[in-house]
Amino acid sequence: MKRDLYFSKPLMNAAGSLGFAPDPRDFENLGGLQLGAFVTNPISLRPRQPTAQPAVLEYPGGFLLHTGLPNPGIHAALKKFSAKWSRSDLPIIVHLMADRPEETQQMARMLESHENVMAVELGFAPLLADDIILMTLEMCLGELPLIFSLPVEQVLSLGPRLMQEGAQAISVSAPRGSLTMEDGRLTTGRLFGPALFPQTLRIVESAAKLGAPIIGSGGIYSKQNADAMLSVGALAVQVDAALWNPTLSF
Repeated sequence: MKRDLYFSKPLMNAAGSLGFAPDPRDFENLGGLQLGAFVTNPISLRPRQPTAQPAVLEYPGGFLLHTGLPNPGIHAALKKFSAKWSRSDLPIIVHLMADRPEETQQMARMLESHENVMAVELGFAPLLADDIILMTLEMCLGELPLIFSLPVEQVLSLGPRLMQEGAQAISVSAPRGSLTMEDGRLTTGRLFGPALFPQTLRIVESAAKLGAPIIGSGGIYSKQNADAMLSVGALAVQVDAALWNPTLSF
């Protein structure tokens, strides 16, 4: 029986912002921020080590983050965090790194037996071919609702077809960019910051007009940003790097 995708409150964290399981201390530090779901850090089938040269590079209006998306792998993650997921007051959305359909299917099936996992969010390598993403959808359809985290370039072109074929929602993944470090090396990573908001707001509005259930994210740094996303038709809103700001107020 397929589980429902329902948010008691329209606010949640984005993958990569608050760890692998809810920690009450995080919410105390955030002034008791009320979330409708908790999204885990990205998890892959096998363990991933941090990149050898992590970087945080600022630019006007935001920053670039390069980490390598380290995680313990799905088997270790379930062993370490599944009990915390089941005890959590928040429903859990597990974010899976979904570049290989067969591996993603294996991970999605493993999650179906775990209590309080409300949905799976699938994240992909930048501009992965549409046919690979559609194959992933076909192979992973099951008990858990599937949220497809897409870059802005694919939200409007691919999102509606994913919904037609069984996805429950679309979310907007952090865009990628490149900056030069002090030693002249070019570093590529995910982009965060309030400068992203105008672009993501437009994408969310356009997707909502097409009838796609979309979770707005990217550049949300205030209650006004979140309210704007909801006002143009977002199903819910994900907050990312703003959660690392101790003066955050939603």
